[in-house]
Amino acid sequence: MSIKVAGVSKNFGDFAALTDVSVDIPSGSLTALLGPSGGGKSTLLRVIAGLEQPDSGVVQIDGVDATVLPPQRRGVGFVFQHYAAFKHMTVERNVAFGLSIRHKPKAEIRERVRELLELVHLEQFAHRYPSQLSGGQRQRMALARALAVEPKVLLLDEPFGALDAQVRKELRAWLRRLHDKVHVTTVFVTHDQEEAMEVADEIVVMADGVVKQVGSPDELYERPSSDFVMSFLGPVTRIGGELVRPHDIELFDEPEAGARPATVSRVTRLGFEVRVDLDIDGEEAWAQVTRGTAEHLALEQGKQIFIRPQHTRTSVAASSAPRSTS
Repeated sequence: MSIKVAGVSKNFGDFAALTDVSVDIPSGSLTALLGPSGGGKSTLLRVIAGLEQPDSGVVQIDGVDATVLPPQRRGVGFVFQHYAAFKHMTVERNVAFGLSIRHKPKAEIRERVRELLELVHLEQFAHRYPSQLSGGQRQRMALARALAVEPKVLLLDEPFGALDAQVRKELRAWLRRLHDKVHVTTVFVTHDQEEAMEVADEIVVMADGVVKQVGSPDELYERPSSDFVMSFLGPVTRIGGELVRPHDIELFDEPEAGARPATVSRVTRLGFEVRVDLDIDGEEAWAQVTRGTAEHLALEQGKQIFIRPQHTRTSVAASSAPRSTS
């Protein structure tokens, strides 16, 4: 089920949460709304869900104008950051809730709940209460509950934001596998760049209530349309006024064509990778190299070397215009 957002604006008093936002989300895709806090991501998700009404613009779900439809008529499943579980109900009853209020036959509910608990690997916890689950297990329960009513669209608002880093990493890999099984059109909000890059088919980068760029993770990383997009999607440093990826900086111990002199100010070993802080005529920058490269060049504080960026933001962006979001 595709989603089309066209010319949507939303103000809260004098604050413009969304300004003329247009996005097309393909059917069956897993799309991330990525950006800094206050950028409009959650507001856009709530507009799609029908939890907020736009001041202007149109929302279509599967080709149907859903702009004024209430949430319950949009065929949308919504998962919040903090689970919103019914504490007095078991996992099984939480997952069954949406089906129960729709007066589905009991046998049908039992079978659907059994299938979903197996899908999210919680079948052995069916009779436990939410307080007896870990944070990751509660989030999987919330996803199962949202999927129980077979929504056309699944919307996730910072689904892993309340979890620690290791659990987040495990759950985002699980979410990708789950999506590949159920193929429900899914949109999730995150401010975690790594999460978006690892999980999503497509990323919508937002800031200040507008869409900055839309594309696949590779497109946005390799061909950012602006300094903002480049700096938000991965590490950057600045050399000669231009942004460059630290791993796109070549280091030499002898002069090379196009290379400029620099002084190593610090070497930090981070497992396989090595961060090399540089002083370039009083300008601070840094490069990322392998441990083998650092050892080959005998990098150490105070060493004089030569550096050459392979790509800069200007040359990368010029090779590909940002994709239209209209």
